[in-house]
Amino acid sequence: MKSNKSNSYQLVSRKVPYLFISPWIIGFLVFTLGPLAFSLVMSFYNWPITSAPTFVGIENYKTMFTGDPQFYKSLAITFKFAAIFVPLNLVSALILALLITQPLKGMKFFRTIFYLPAVVSGVAISIIWGWIFNSQYGILNYLLSFIGIEGPKWLVDPKWAILTIVIASAWGVGTMMLIFYTDIKGIPPELYEAAAIDGAGPFRQFFSITIPSITPTILFNVITSVIGALQQLALVLLLTGGGPLKSTYFYGIYVFNNAFKHQKLGYASANAWFMFIVILILTMFIFKSSSTWVFYENEVKKEGKKKK
Repeated sequence: MKSNKSNSYQLVSRKVPYLFISPWIIGFLVFTLGPLAFSLVMSFYNWPITSAPTFVGIENYKTMFTGDPQFYKSLAITFKFAAIFVPLNLVSALILALLITQPLKGMKFFRTIFYLPAVVSGVAISIIWGWIFNSQYGILNYLLSFIGIEGPKWLVDPKWAILTIVIASAWGVGTMMLIFYTDIKGIPPELYEAAAIDGAGPFRQFFSITIPSITPTILFNVITSVIGALQQLALVLLLTGGGPLKSTYFYGIYVFNNAFKHQKLGYASANAWFMFIVILILTMFIFKSSSTWVFYENEVKKEGKKKK
């Protein structure tokens, strides 16, 4: 009897952890994996919102690659944005992280200030930046007028519109900054002390100690920045709506309009799955290249033990 009770107790105890994580599992299946699989099925249908779907096979994909010039234009605009945004985002986050690691009085206040934009909603951010970049009454052009510069028409000039989106998007760099900050604070101070004794200055310490030590974090932030850049939608939709002259007609807006403006749910699903594959390939490429530039402390320790 005791053995049966112990067996039943062990069985129940094994199931308890799954009970606690069941809300997440159910949410993942219902709100993530389920819609993902359903959208893949939808991509093979001509599916207007107001009528029944019709199976068309790979016709949506053929149209996307051969009969829709806007597909390539939106893709080029999105990659152009990512090429500017990702390096700027990484560098600004790293600079801010280095600043808030300095042992100065009142630094906790600045950590909070730098992080605050990351928790503000995209709608509020778009309203703030729409006011800042307004060519008629915007505060940025007003400040530029004090030094004799006539500010450009940020949101209505195709030459400046995409740069405006880059600046507004980089405003929410607080989360990445905190990730860098946590990793930098974890670097042993003895390394810097030893480098200083050997005569290494701040710049040499930064490139020889700080950067190699945080390369795993850089890898993580690069991947998340690339994914975020290629999926940019809310901010550009609210700031420019894809204009002027479709100069900021990002791929996200392209998919959104195909689904809800042109009522082509099947075609929009094919668009979304193409971007999913692009992001997957880019992520795999970044992971593959990481073996040449990412430093892992555990691997070095293993190599050191082998040499001994």
